[in-house]
Amino acid sequence: MSPADASTPSPRRYRVVQWATGAMGRSVIRGVLDRDDMELAGVWVHSPAKVGADAGTIAGRDPIGITATGDIDEILDLDADCVVYAPSPVHDRFSELDTLCALLSSGKNLVSLSGLVYPRAHGPFFVNELEQACKRGGVSVHGSGVSHGFMADVMPLVLSRLSRRITHVYARECTDFARHPSWAMIHYMIGFGKDEEAYLRALRPARAAMRTLYTESLHLIAAGLGVDLDEIDMDVDHRLAGTDLVTAAGPIPRGTVAASRWTFSGIAAGRPVITVELVHKANAARMSDDWGRPGYSLRVDGRPSLTLYADEEWVSDEISAASAHALNSVPAVCAADPGIRTYLDLPMICGRMHL
Repeated sequence: MSPADASTPSPRRYRVVQWATGAMGRSVIRGVLDRDDMELAGVWVHSPAKVGADAGTIAGRDPIGITATGDIDEILDLDADCVVYAPSPVHDRFSELDTLCALLSSGKNLVSLSGLVYPRAHGPFFVNELEQACKRGGVSVHGSGVSHGFMADVMPLVLSRLSRRITHVYARECTDFARHPSWAMIHYMIGFGKDEEAYLRALRPARAAMRTLYTESLHLIAAGLGVDLDEIDMDVDHRLAGTDLVTAAGPIPRGTVAASRWTFSGIAAGRPVITVELVHKANAARMSDDWGRPGYSLRVDGRPSLTLYADEEWVSDEISAASAHALNSVPAVCAADPGIRTYLDLPMICGRMHL
């Protein structure tokens, strides 16, 4: 070894914990295993059936010698740099606050794929608890993702750089869930396959969860544009399947809920200034074009006005894209000053070239 080689420091390897192993969490594990600057330190699982299973096997890979645990204390005791937090996003943020604060207080940075793109949307108590936990642990917390964490919030802000005298920002996502593999996501969270009565009964907790997630996006856009929102209006509508539909997560029978549209409007000075529309379809190819085709639409009304459209083929695998966004954020989050770190607080996050 030459003196020059001896003086060259080894590249930093971030020790990453994966919290929850649904489709997103399994994708994160595979991403960690494929990177030379990261190693898997541990895995927390919700299902008792997965406790003791090898993390590699859970992710569809060869065993790697790291077993999953359902005990938070075992995760807190680990030597790790960052937790990628990806539980089901159906819970209210306040119900998870103790868990989030415990992870941060243990000295682990946290990148969330389940909200936290703008924690200040939840008020001063929530923010203070997170900030104090970050201070105790000397770490930071950041929210990432695609439909929240990129397309519904970061991209409108990027587009706004080309306009002045902005009067309205609109972001629309229409997602085709025909190939989505998660039964819990399709049937439990979104409510597809339920009869109308059951869907409406479940709508109250669903409204709370969706408001928790997507009001963050509106407040992030508002903060980036220097606007204080007075309130956020929310509206939801649904459609029933006109025929039996097939999805990767199971059948959606005729007459059950097969599409929904959520609209969030940020109000300032007495009018909507930011609108985020989310359309979910069980199988878009077998359904009408009501509420548009799958893809993303972004519009900034100003001088000049700007429009960006991406069809459903804009990304080959949205789950993989979201997990990549989280992992690409890890170095920046670990290097940041302790505290809440939104997109507005971090340097530009880029992917890594593989040679």
